[in-house]
Amino acid sequence: MSQTTTYTGSAGAENINKPDIETSTIRAISWRLIPFLVLAYFFSYLDRVNLGFAALTMNAELKFTPLIFSWGAGIFFIGYFIFEVPSNLALEKFGASRWIARIMVTWGIISALMALVNGVTSFYALRFLLGVAEAGFFPGIILYLTYWYPAEYRGRFLAAFAIAVPVSTVIGAPISGLLLGLDGAMGLKGWQWLFILEGIPSVLLGIVTWFYLTDKPEKADWLSAEQKAWLKGRLDSEIAVKRAAKHMTLGEALSSPKVITLSLVYFGFVGALYGMQFWLPQIVKAFGLSNAQTGFVTAIPYLFGTVAMILWARHSDATRERVMHVGAPMILIAVALAISSYISDPTMTMVALTFAAIGVFCVFGVFWTLPTSWLSGTAAAGAIALINSIGNLAGFGGPYLIGWVKEATGQTSTGLLVLAVLPLLAGILVFIGGHETKHEFAEPGR
Repeated sequence: MSQTTTYTGSAGAENINKPDIETSTIRAISWRLIPFLVLAYFFSYLDRVNLGFAALTMNAELKFTPLIFSWGAGIFFIGYFIFEVPSNLALEKFGASRWIARIMVTWGIISALMALVNGVTSFYALRFLLGVAEAGFFPGIILYLTYWYPAEYRGRFLAAFAIAVPVSTVIGAPISGLLLGLDGAMGLKGWQWLFILEGIPSVLLGIVTWFYLTDKPEKADWLSAEQKAWLKGRLDSEIAVKRAAKHMTLGEALSSPKVITLSLVYFGFVGALYGMQFWLPQIVKAFGLSNAQTGFVTAIPYLFGTVAMILWARHSDATRERVMHVGAPMILIAVALAISSYISDPTMTMVALTFAAIGVFCVFGVFWTLPTSWLSGTAAAGAIALINSIGNLAGFGGPYLIGWVKEATGQTSTGLLVLAVLPLLAGILVFIGGHETKHEFAEPGR
């Protein structure tokens, strides 16, 4: 009889006896992959959204209006959208180590080149190219993690990977605020130093990625033969269940009503995420704070969001429930953004935006369990990329919406009220669409 280990999914959950081989395999995978992938995504996200902090001085120096800034922030996602699906299919073909390395090196170089922006044309061009370079990174990692984790572990480890998003602000916001203080060093502006010093680490880490990442479990010399056999058996059984229910081709997956619905849900979520991400530093700065103080205060909502993300994802895995764990936080985002638009007191505004951030990251930690529960192989690669690319078009729409409203009314808060509609509609779609939870966790012979 095989030895077992007691595992607790989350506080208050029933103990489940699991074989030692399962526990040791998941632990080995997690220690090997998650810290490295979190670090990579940290720099990816930091290089994408540090524009919000650069804007604190760059906009005035280059005479960028709110609409010009919004176009520059959002045009990233046009390039991202165009190349997202091809990039994810390339990862499936060439392997994660090579393709993720390529993505990281090119986005790091282009992010650093943002220091050369001297007008509207160069601003738009480099932001577009940054989106092209980074296309495929996030959905590629989501796909990559399905090669390593069985369904019941995906919620918590997708959240562990995605924790880089709030952490990039918790750590990156104060750093970005302080880097603006380098203004004048070696003849460069503070915002130029911000782009250069936050772009270089991505290039270096990309080079390491080529040698560090293992493409598939069967190539993992850091797993024992027994661990590889257990993992292969477990994942193969889950794939068999998916294919027995419905084996989808790439074309069928891309045109599936489920995939289209999830794309619209993600669109509503991403609009709120980036609307906050790009404009929050300017909202906080308007409280009368210095650049450094703005960085630290901006980090507060994301600190709470980080903790909530992990706890919420663990609870979703432990209860084996997805719909409420995605839909309810969407509604919270909408309500919190709407309330924040009616508040003028800085402290209460930050409280409302903190609840909005908690909702955002609770969704982020669980959402990607929905498509990965019933897709596999090339169909999964294409569908995940399509959901992410359509969703990220809201990365253009969200910031632009706030910029347009601000230019029309002179108030960012009104833009937050309009923005609240997106997660509200997304949350309603989640509850309408539902999820085949029993199918996700079904295992032959158990």
